[in-house]
Amino acid sequence: MKRNVEIKAKVAGREAVREIVEGLADSGPMELEQEDTFFACPRGRLKLRRFAGCSQAELIYYERREGSGPKESRYIVHPTADPEGLREVLSAALGIRGVVRKRRTVYLVGQTRVHLDQVEGLGDFVELEVVLRPEQSSADGVAIARELMEKLGISQNQLIDRAYIDLLQE
Repeated sequence: MKRNVEIKAKVAGREAVREIVEGLADSGPMELEQEDTFFACPRGRLKLRRFAGCSQAELIYYERREGSGPKESRYIVHPTADPEGLREVLSAALGIRGVVRKRRTVYLVGQTRVHLDQVEGLGDFVELEVVLRPEQSSADGVAIARELMEKLGISQNQLIDRAYIDLLQE
């Protein structure tokens, strides 16, 4: 499985963070509208991610412990050209847990994907995903995430310890 180290933080507004990240970014912004359908899954999380205006989608399985600090996530992404058929099969087999809709602005800062998210029903968030190379440890990713958090002005008390789907279902 691929690995990354990630954090999620609630922010009062995306614009202040956007100004900082634009000064740090190697690439971006890329604007996306995403709909993630989460399925009831006995282990980890399973979601079908659809992109507005695109017939392609991704089935994403991931495992990560909950907690508010930087944490490792292990994941598998599989593209699909038949998202509706796949959704129907998975819904019948596992059941749908819920749906998360968001507008996401993506930047790349070194090996970190920076997501500025507007989540329907929840508000504004920043997500950092430090994509680990095979030889890198989780500790390396945590150090990179913490350094970028500092540069972006993200404090420990802004960190969120759950996924968007969990927050929506509370």
